[in-house]
Amino acid sequence: MKLEDLGYSERLEERRQAYDREHGLMQDRSATEPGRIIAEHKERYIVATGGGEVEAEITGHMRFAATGRADFPAVGDWVLVTVYDTDFAIIHSILPRSSILQRQAVGQFGEIQIIATNVDFAFLVQAVDRDFNVNRLERYLSICHASKVNPIIVLTKTDLIDAERLAELRSAIEGRIHDVPILTVSNVTHEGCDELRKHIEYGKTYCMLGSSGVGKSSLINTLTGGAIQKTGDISESTHKGRHVTTHRELIVLSTGGMLIDNPGMREVGLADATGGVEATFDRIAELSVHCRFADCTHTVEAGCAVIEAVEQGQIDRASYENYLKLERERSHFQSTVAEKRKKDKAFGKMLKNYHKQNPKQRDL
Repeated sequence: MKLEDLGYSERLEERRQAYDREHGLMQDRSATEPGRIIAEHKERYIVATGGGEVEAEITGHMRFAATGRADFPAVGDWVLVTVYDTDFAIIHSILPRSSILQRQAVGQFGEIQIIATNVDFAFLVQAVDRDFNVNRLERYLSICHASKVNPIIVLTKTDLIDAERLAELRSAIEGRIHDVPILTVSNVTHEGCDELRKHIEYGKTYCMLGSSGVGKSSLINTLTGGAIQKTGDISESTHKGRHVTTHRELIVLSTGGMLIDNPGMREVGLADATGGVEATFDRIAELSVHCRFADCTHTVEAGCAVIEAVEQGQIDRASYENYLKLERERSHFQSTVAEKRKKDKAFGKMLKNYHKQNPKQRDL
């Protein structure tokens, strides 16, 4: 497989050559070569290179210099590696990312979790039987818009409902979300799958976002033409999907596109969604410039153009309430990050003063 089949470009090659020149590797046999992270297993990575797939790990310098999760490789990343013995490699550097899909790390305030990188399109997958939720779609959209990733809504398991109900669901989405493609598919009858394939372009990277049990693994099997992913059932007791995909993996499709599968996400907290919420709720953003106060929160202020539009039925009330929820969540995350940085800075200052006052302790 050629690197171009994985999405390698001239821009990335220029970055690689610049790295080798900077580190004096151009005339050295240890010069790096590019590869793409296609799987991750507890800080051990599978990297696809021009010579095949190799297992890899990062250098000690990368680990020491990392200030957060974003400084470690993720599935979708282009990296520079030195390959040893054809089956093992060392990762030296991560090439600049064109996009980063991320969410708030579950149970870790102020921390982010990278979903995937260098993604062009995201399939927002929901099942029409139990999982359907427009609020969640707006949440996914905010993450996509913040990452400059193009969203495509995919409704699965359409064989479980009739045409009238499916039309109602489409109408519910179109009433609140505009200018985003909506595809409907059945992995049983394969209806709609050909239309989905038309949206997959050569050299582009796609990512699936959705809860467990919505049919992501079945959809991948349909697109690849083989049962390469395990599939699971809905729990009868909780009515929630069981996690079948346990790690992120990049799969090359026969159509030429690449698809990153992710474990199902029951919690999708917003991290740094700057610009994403505004893009998702663009009508609210447009009206906010007409509010009486520049710092209007659109909650209780007199002269708020957004509240007036909601009361007049120009903005869907459920969408407005979801907007307020996501805004509170985003603000809380940002304040948590600021507080965490403040504490880290104070701790670093305290440690520096301690070593200054106790120089012998520093050398122990």
